[in-house]
Amino acid sequence: MAGSRWWFFRRRVLNEVIHRSWDWVQSRGALYPGTVRAERFGSFGENSLLGFPVATLFGEPSIHIGAGTLIASWVTLSAGYGPGQHDVPERALVIGDRCMINIRCGLVAHESIEIGDDVWFGPGVYITDANHGFEDLDVPIGRQLGDHQPVSVGRGSWLGHGSVILPGAQIGRHCVVAAGSVVRGRVPDFTVVGGVPAKVLRTLTDDRPPHQEGKLEAWAEPLAAGFGTWQAED
Repeated sequence: MAGSRWWFFRRRVLNEVIHRSWDWVQSRGALYPGTVRAERFGSFGENSLLGFPVATLFGEPSIHIGAGTLIASWVTLSAGYGPGQHDVPERALVIGDRCMINIRCGLVAHESIEIGDDVWFGPGVYITDANHGFEDLDVPIGRQLGDHQPVSVGRGSWLGHGSVILPGAQIGRHCVVAAGSVVRGRVPDFTVVGGVPAKVLRTLTDDRPPHQEGKLEAWAEPLAAGFGTWQAED
């Protein structure tokens, strides 16, 4: 009995040591202004943070992150086709201020992906501005480079869990993309879209009483405060 208790105690202590060590590694591995790795980026805004570990990260000189933006761990941020490519556009991947990019998202830019201010991502969102070609039947599809088509997401929008934003998508302001949707083409301002391919499900209207305009819900105020100064915009 005493041996069993000692074995259980050792497992309990080891478990706690492992978790505390991992917490320490994650906090020390995160990127924020002033860290050496953050200085490789084209710009890395004040009060922003990129969690550790990242899934994939390369092309940092062409990646720009605004102020007060939180990017979770296991996220892919890439500019170009691979590390060391020198002909990547200067602003291939631009992320605005006060954005929140959740765990396991992927932003894969080759020419132009632009995320507006105050855009929030659910987990597992994928955005790319390039596709593979498939016209040449003698060349594997993975080796055929397709056209680049710029992608943009308007400020104040929400991209739901697992949504896929395809090359050429232009998502307007204050839009909602339902979980699991595949978006291509233009999405008008103030709309909810969903499905494969995504279609407009409804148009959003502001039917709040006048005294509530511009006011955050109580639960959201601490989150907004954590991303720097919150300023309502027209």
